[in-house]
Amino acid sequence: MDRVLQYNFGYLPPRSGLASDLPLSHLAADILGPRSKKMKTSAPADSKSSSGAKAALERRCVNYVRVLSAEMVQAANSGHPGAPMGCAPMAQVLWSSVMSYDPKEPSWPNRDRFVLSNGHACALLYSMLHLTGYEVSIDDLKKFRQLDSLTPGHPENGVTPGVEVSTGPLGQGISNGVGLAMAQAHLGATFNREGFSIIDNYTFVICGDGCMQEGISSEACSLAGHLGLGRLIVLYDDNKIQIDGSTSLAFTEDVGKRYEAYGWQVLTVHDGDSSLESLRIAIERAQADLFRPTLIKVATTIGFGSSKQGTAGVHGAPIGHADLAAMKTSFGFDEKEFFVVPDDVQQAFRAAGAAGSAKHAAWKAVLAGYALKYPDLAAEFERRRSGVPPAGWRAALGELTFDKPLATRQSSQLVLNKLCELLPELVGGSADLTPSNLTKFKGAADFQAASPEGRYIRFGVREHAMAALCNGMQAYGFLRPFCATFLNFFGYAAGAVRVSALSHFGVIYIATHDSIGLGEDGPTHQPVEALLNLRATPNLLTLRPADAKEVVGAYMVAIDNSKRPTVIALSRQTCSNLAASSADGVARGAYVLAAPGSGAPQIVLVGTGSEVQTLEAAVELLGDVRVQLVSMPCWELFDAQTDEYKRSVLPPGVPVLAMEALSAEGWCKYAHSVIGLRTFGCSAPAKEVQKRFGFTPENAAQKARELLKYYEGKVAPCLYDRPDN
Repeated sequence: MDRVLQYNFGYLPPRSGLASDLPLSHLAADILGPRSKKMKTSAPADSKSSSGAKAALERRCVNYVRVLSAEMVQAANSGHPGAPMGCAPMAQVLWSSVMSYDPKEPSWPNRDRFVLSNGHACALLYSMLHLTGYEVSIDDLKKFRQLDSLTPGHPENGVTPGVEVSTGPLGQGISNGVGLAMAQAHLGATFNREGFSIIDNYTFVICGDGCMQEGISSEACSLAGHLGLGRLIVLYDDNKIQIDGSTSLAFTEDVGKRYEAYGWQVLTVHDGDSSLESLRIAIERAQADLFRPTLIKVATTIGFGSSKQGTAGVHGAPIGHADLAAMKTSFGFDEKEFFVVPDDVQQAFRAAGAAGSAKHAAWKAVLAGYALKYPDLAAEFERRRSGVPPAGWRAALGELTFDKPLATRQSSQLVLNKLCELLPELVGGSADLTPSNLTKFKGAADFQAASPEGRYIRFGVREHAMAALCNGMQAYGFLRPFCATFLNFFGYAAGAVRVSALSHFGVIYIATHDSIGLGEDGPTHQPVEALLNLRATPNLLTLRPADAKEVVGAYMVAIDNSKRPTVIALSRQTCSNLAASSADGVARGAYVLAAPGSGAPQIVLVGTGSEVQTLEAAVELLGDVRVQLVSMPCWELFDAQTDEYKRSVLPPGVPVLAMEALSAEGWCKYAHSVIGLRTFGCSAPAKEVQKRFGFTPENAAQKARELLKYYEGKVAPCLYDRPDN
């Protein structure tokens, strides 16, 4: 364990003596050593003068951040000025003297990660990015919340340089922060060697009361404590205000005690409005404890400097021109100037940005030495950095053979075993359903506090956090995370899955027990509407493979789509290996499994997953009918095909019957009749449930004949031939 911690953390601090109930002022000497002792002795007059001038400039910088944030909201006549004004001291300390970052190269791998979990406070983040020299101009700040600006109403990764993750839905950001810290711990244990700590960054999060109230943060932070993520530091903006008013209306728990129970170090800064030194001391103390994540409760005043400070009135609306002018005057700025950065403030922040660039340059020198001593590791580091999978992975996956019928979750286990052997960047696990999801691959070691090099993650029964943690790991880079639960329980994870899609994070979601075919567990566990919800989500691929070959194809699609999350829905029950199934066909969304022996088809039978084998059996019962059998594992991929290809699969004028043991809704895009669910399922053995709801070859054949009779003498409309397709 010491070897792992040495590689991961660079040095081993003592395990005891780090926790204390003493005030931070008393602890300063222990943390700061000689520096704190010098502070207690008499200093020369010129030293005092220099120190006083520096402190005055820091206060001026803090107050200008408050002004600039309020100006942005005022100019947009929309936004949230209160939290940025209250959190400005935290941002000042982090960006001016604590964090390692490079405005000129924001994607530097070993940069400290910063997450603004209370994303509505984004005027603060945009202010800091501009002031420290990122490619966010003063004109971009003037366009706050405007169309196509770099400064949207909540932070969006991929839009604004320096924004790590998309935040706004409260609790997501702090949970992403846990994922970022997990990625750092794993990659540090994987790549660091004695004398070469190439991955040793911290993750800093600012969050508010709303994040603390959301259940997802409890799930994520519980796991963070279990994993001992000592490089995760959360600054909690404890301003006692939310939209409805005082937090005392609904939130009176002792947050610190809760986090101590999670296994976190908890520190408190009582004078967060003004004492930058208290903040520094707390952060340094947090950085010194590499065995526990740290929560720093920072008492602040929302909207500090406004006449409305300390009230809900400053939370989500501009403070007004008169109030803004008065605040500028009180802080020593010209009330007539708007978006004008004072020279001394600009110079101070740009110096901080330049210092970060120097840290990056020093890291590059370390990396160069690492490459000389460990060329193979360095080559793997650079490959992962590029995001390009190892050569030959697709061909190796395509060589898998399956000699007997398997549930597609069992096929998935075999494919995942091979894929994880080929792609060491794959990390993930299950929400306490490993024996059911079948996600633990051969040779996988658990990711635990003592073994962060492990690639298998025990997420526990924390579906929502599980997805958000994967978003954080994907955001870090170098990794492709996957996670698993029952398809029905992805409802718990829906908020974070949506953020995956919005953020273009290629997380792989493995969803087993994908229909009423799971049987005896009954309607509480049987998904009905789940796939429809997922299919309706933009930039999300939902695949439901019919057999083992299609499972191979589904994973190929997932790996190919590093900027698009994928849900792979898998059966509990056995699926026959279809003679004409194709891994490559999955990439087209739908393809023909069997065409009529001669002549044009009279009817098309189309299905997904375990129902394709049922339709294949139904074809045998329709011996006198020319049937085209189609597997459609992915609607979204089929919709992206050419009209010519769509017509070859679903010929115009030919009636289409669809079968899927989930909601019938949505199939009207393709099918003239649907055998699907319009109610919840029931508890019984799978075959009895399937018979109850008509998922049998006999019912499929009967419905096919009824559909043919309905369109006798009529031309079936081409449902996908629409002007909006």
